[in-house]
Amino acid sequence: MRVDPGSETVVNGSRAAGGEASGDSPGRMARRVMRRVDRAALATVWRHESGWPYPTLTLVALDWDGSPLLLVSTLAEHTRNFLADDRVGLLFDGTVGLADPLAGARVTVLGRMCPTQAPQHRARYLARHPGAALYDGFGDFAYYRVEVEQAHWVGGFGRSHWIDRAALILNSGSEAGALGGWAGEDALIRRIDPENIRALADRVIVQALHRGLGSLGTDDWALTGIDAEGCDLRRKGAVFRLDFEDPMESIEAAWAAIVQLATR
Repeated sequence: MRVDPGSETVVNGSRAAGGEASGDSPGRMARRVMRRVDRAALATVWRHESGWPYPTLTLVALDWDGSPLLLVSTLAEHTRNFLADDRVGLLFDGTVGLADPLAGARVTVLGRMCPTQAPQHRARYLARHPGAALYDGFGDFAYYRVEVEQAHWVGGFGRSHWIDRAALILNSGSEAGALGGWAGEDALIRRIDPENIRALADRVIVQALHRGLGSLGTDDWALTGIDAEGCDLRRKGAVFRLDFEDPMESIEAAWAAIVQLATR
């Protein structure tokens, strides 16, 4: 897949509307947008007439390395489309709450749909979307992982960057494998006591108000995921992301980072 290098622009400024710092790599800025949301627009190639795009809404989780994970029904139109042509596009919208959405960050991911039966993919998806447990066991539902080829990050007017797979997807030898798989992540989540989760929720509420998202409430927050770059929380239909300042390379480092977030 080829993109026009002339479309690439320089990222500058101390911090953009999407929360990116000027020192962040384009890949990390894109992953931050992707990890903050729990849904995306999915584009497939309409099988009835070659070349026509077919967009739809889908729920999404992310693997530790940043690869999108989906649970879809084989009866759905978009599933029939990518079973015929596995090329897909996903738009992650990070502009919620902005007075001028076009000044905010968004990411378009291009890749290919690959079926997966890996237990950690199912576990990460259901932790992110607990309501999916209602149809998780249905025979016509299956999990897929998007094998990313490249992505396009847009950070506002005149700020964009094409990102190849190597820059977007964390390598499994360090950051992506920092928590030692799902068992390590689950053990770390269980280790965090309710007081720390409440402290993280307080931090979430402050950030949400700062970003114009309104009050999210203080009770019933759950920690749904931890990866090398941050942690994910959920309260009813609201999801929120707390990023670490730097990627972690071990469970203990991630634990220390979470404690720091909770006590700062």
